[in-house]
Amino acid sequence: MIIRYAIGVFLLLELLNVLALYFNPGTRKGNAMGAFTAFGTEDTAAQRLHTYMATWVAGSKLIFIGLLLVIILFASDTVVLYSLAVLILTILSYFWKLSPQIKDMDARGEIAPAGYSRTLDMMILMIVLVLAVAAIVEIL
Repeated sequence: MIIRYAIGVFLLLELLNVLALYFNPGTRKGNAMGAFTAFGTEDTAAQRLHTYMATWVAGSKLIFIGLLLVIILFASDTVVLYSLAVLILTILSYFWKLSPQIKDMDARGEIAPAGYSRTLDMMILMIVLVLAVAAIVEIL
């Protein structure tokens, strides 16, 4: 079942992001916090909040990684297909609230490198397209 592999690749990408957020949140790799110019190394209340929120996001991602792993390993083909549909819809929610915010920060020079918001938009769109193609192939 190709969608199990597609979800598995997505899980691997998310796990890499979780590792970056837990162990090196200031990196610019793996969509961690380093792209945001407000994320610094000074020990301020704002920096501690940024670090806490990055860790909270990583923990939340870890929960859904675990749930998706159980789904792709043990669920019926029908449940996996419905899970993929929900996964695609929830990933698309990025374009509702997060994309406009990061575009605004990018326009204000608060993201480095400049234009990163477009790169992130394209990466997320490509993930959605790959998952959607996998679902279409599976259905046909």
